[in-house]
Amino acid sequence: YCLLGEALISVDDEVTDNHFVKLWASAFGGEIKSISAKYSGSQLLQKKYKEPEKSVRVEEIDGVKLVKNLAVKMEEMFRRKAEATRRLVEAAEEAHHQHEDNPDLQYEYFNAVLINEVDEEGNNVELGGEFLLEPNDHFNNLSVNLSLSVVQVPTNMYNKDPDIVNGVYWSEALNKVFVDNFERDPTLIWQYFGSAKGFFRQYPGVKWHPDEHGVIGFDCRNRKWYIQAATSPKDVVILVDVSGSMKGLRLTIARQTVSSILDTLGDDDFFNIIAYNQEIHYVEPCLNGTLVRADRANKDHFREHLDKLFAKGIGLLGEALSEAFTILSDVSSTTANCDCQFNEQALLFTVRIFPYLIGRESAFADNLKWMACANKGYFSQISTLADVQENVMRYLHVMSRPKVIDHEHDTVWTEAYVDSALNDKSGPSLMTTVAMPVFSTKNETNQGILLGVVGTDITLQELMKLIPKHMLGIHGYAFAITNNGYILTHPDLRPLYQEGQKRRKPNYSSVDLSEVEWEDKDDTLRNAMVNRRTGTFSMEVKKTVDRGRRVLKMHNDYYYTDIKGTPFSVGVALSRGHGKYFFRGNVSVEAGLRDLEQPDVALADEWTYCNTEEEHEHRHLTQIQAIKLFMTGRRPHLKCDRELIQEVLFDAVVTAPLEAYWTGLALNKSENSDKGVEIAFLGTRTGLSRTNLFVPADQLSNRDFLTAEDKEGVFNADHFPLWYKRAAEQVPGTFVYSIPFSTGTLENKSVVLASTAIQLLDDRKSPIVAAVGIQMKLEFFQRKFWTACRQCTALDGKCSISCDNEDINCYLIDNNGFILVTEEQSQTGLFFGEVEGAVMNKLLQMGSFKRITLYDYQALCKEYAGSSDSARTLSDPFSVVKWLLTELVIFLLEFNLYSWWNVDLSVKAQRSRGKTMMVPCDTEYPAFVSERTIKETTGNIDCDGCFRSFVIQQIPSSNLFMVVVDSKSKSCSAVYILDTFEHNESLKCDRLKFQKDRKKPESCHPFHPEVRGHGFLCMCVFAFIQLHIM
Repeated sequence: YCLLGEALISVDDEVTDNHFVKLWASAFGGEIKSISAKYSGSQLLQKKYKEPEKSVRVEEIDGVKLVKNLAVKMEEMFRRKAEATRRLVEAAEEAHHQHEDNPDLQYEYFNAVLINEVDEEGNNVELGGEFLLEPNDHFNNLSVNLSLSVVQVPTNMYNKDPDIVNGVYWSEALNKVFVDNFERDPTLIWQYFGSAKGFFRQYPGVKWHPDEHGVIGFDCRNRKWYIQAATSPKDVVILVDVSGSMKGLRLTIARQTVSSILDTLGDDDFFNIIAYNQEIHYVEPCLNGTLVRADRANKDHFREHLDKLFAKGIGLLGEALSEAFTILSDVSSTTANCDCQFNEQALLFTVRIFPYLIGRESAFADNLKWMACANKGYFSQISTLADVQENVMRYLHVMSRPKVIDHEHDTVWTEAYVDSALNDKSGPSLMTTVAMPVFSTKNETNQGILLGVVGTDITLQELMKLIPKHMLGIHGYAFAITNNGYILTHPDLRPLYQEGQKRRKPNYSSVDLSEVEWEDKDDTLRNAMVNRRTGTFSMEVKKTVDRGRRVLKMHNDYYYTDIKGTPFSVGVALSRGHGKYFFRGNVSVEAGLRDLEQPDVALADEWTYCNTEEEHEHRHLTQIQAIKLFMTGRRPHLKCDRELIQEVLFDAVVTAPLEAYWTGLALNKSENSDKGVEIAFLGTRTGLSRTNLFVPADQLSNRDFLTAEDKEGVFNADHFPLWYKRAAEQVPGTFVYSIPFSTGTLENKSVVLASTAIQLLDDRKSPIVAAVGIQMKLEFFQRKFWTACRQCTALDGKCSISCDNEDINCYLIDNNGFILVTEEQSQTGLFFGEVEGAVMNKLLQMGSFKRITLYDYQALCKEYAGSSDSARTLSDPFSVVKWLLTELVIFLLEFNLYSWWNVDLSVKAQRSRGKTMMVPCDTEYPAFVSERTIKETTGNIDCDGCFRSFVIQQIPSSNLFMVVVDSKSKSCSAVYILDTFEHNESLKCDRLKFQKDRKKPESCHPFHPEVRGHGFLCMCVFAFIQLHIM
């Protein structure tokens, strides 16, 4: 096939001459643009937006004003939820004050597990009377009772314990307040009271279902909203006796006790664990002499190390105590909580001690009780695993006393978390909770009695409805974070293993802002927001789209401020260029409503034109119905965004002619006879969309397109459609073509999408007002390509070379390197580097394509059992006969794309459970983008003196490239492996040690002089778990 030292054969000469390739590219480009422009109606739409050019007003968006107005709206929404919670506090305290405990009280209540259950004879079981449940759309069609609440009691507690029965009895008074709150604010969802006794009262009433083992592990006292409301932030050192006397069951109980203590710590708490015998051993040696934040990741990390503890030697407590005091003293004025505001009567800092005696022996109980009382703590003895939970909880009651006596109903807010009960179309709902403590107001003691905590949930979807998406531009977005820097809402937060699934990632609630805005290497934006400042920030960013396969480079301007009354801060990101400008048009209400009500018109499901949730009478209204009632004055009290509606009406009028245009094409039998074009569609900056089917709906090749199943293809709460975003970054007047990747798989290769952006003005400050496009059959698109590739200038029509020639391979790829057309159908949709690795490598070297390095700090890696190595911070290098960088595989595992790259990933693991699991990991992976300035390139690949030539030619008016490759020499398919990363164990240690900036809670209750017999206290505590003291 190849003669060393000889010139390339004639086919190579014709390929590298690229005359034919340019001819083919030009022919195909002209044909496919003509089809795309004709059936999309892009030229008509551009003309219609130009007609009112002189009457519209282009404005630059004021980012500072925008974010401040958004913060005020969010503050008002949060304030309403806090007021509802405060009403519950007042009602609970009054009901308890009026109640006298009766140990013999008999009271039948609605148990959440037992309601509507019957025995073998068909009678209602005890505590399970008939309870009316009806589906309710506000609760995602979950069956609920809007008149009554239900009571859940942990499985390990007795349903009729006198303390529980009395608490359930007096807390029935909350039912009236629950209902009243919901009537005042119909946007409320779950309201509840978590009792210090362990029971949980929830409104609206709903049936709870045990797991397959008949167990409900939920204990409200372990929930973050309860812990944060019940106590102030804590610094905790846990000492664990691992002497020889702790062997067997005692060590198992000790591990469980430590794990339960960790459950009571929240993101505002700091901790460490020390095991001791005749020596001290830090459970995590990396954290010698310091404390670490008690977030989910750190607590899980320590739990893994607890399994490695074993008992031997003798237990010498003195050195361990000394080490604990030293740690608490050293951190008291740094990153932890001991420097929260102290009462003047308090000394610099004091430690509270909570001993837990493991086992039934009581020989050392008196000594431990003395130690607890002398150090403002509490003694507990734990004999069995069943005793662990209740005994651990007792220390929280002691820690809450200063807050109770101060009678400070501090309002606390949690980070974002998933409520599995409320599943919407895209899976479980993210929410935050506002909670307040409930105290006894009786005068029987001055020790302070915590009755429990009340809470109200707020879906983050409600928060998203406040965001003026039409003012943020195509790539702009709003986001919010907590005082610890964790994301409350952000379009790049991915809490679930895969879209639509219920499985949550382990650390989804503690994703830091710096992990999604990772280009800010110095955490400038994050730290400013954590410290509740108001300001601006700018940086260049790389935003991934199409489920991480493509990347858009842009420059973002960030605007941020705090949300008063909460620990949250909100930010807005606007992309420079068209993203910083907005225009206002004006049409009559009558004309706008007429065109808005056409059958081909739809509005973005998740955008709020009118808030129909705040009044029960408006819940049944669609957005278009609400707009009509509001604009005609028939429902003036509807809360609507008049500015947005005015622009929607303008867009409805301007885009209306396309309905007649598309209809005319569909009725013309001579057009589209082979039904290659299936759908025409458009979207505007206001979330309005129009569609037209050229074929019956049941004959569509891709039925998911423009439906809720195609999440990236529709207007969403936090993003514009993918086809809109990609078109906006193309040169005006050009079309962007792609094969859509269906959710989770690559099976949907049967269609091609084409879209183009519509600009208002002919300059860089012009807003992108709309995007329009078509969906066509892939077979139709490919047929046009192969037809163009058979053209030549020969007079006799006999071409010396074409893509039918066996000596060349022809490909059509997009600007990210994905194949749209190839002779091998199985290669359609693959990355070009997988098929022609040597050619792709040469294109990178020549600058025709650029490799862009991306990072994913929310990725999941497969972890295999059977190795002693730790899980990787960056993925382990592994050998594959593939071109593409192997790190990408790990990123794609999350999206169930493992089969796409077909690589055997083996990341080694610590645990030897004999199974594979997905664990959080940090990954680096590549994306590829074509260089716009390079229109054509020729090149040769040297394979040990044997040359292989290729030509790449841009398709005019598109994002596509034609690549023609000499196919003779197969020895040029060498694999190019990019640099991989060796694992460095110190990276994990550094990350554990590194404490990012955080804003400490403003309210702190470390001390109260009336705590009888306990003196003062600081929220610096340590517990130790041991069998006996030496």
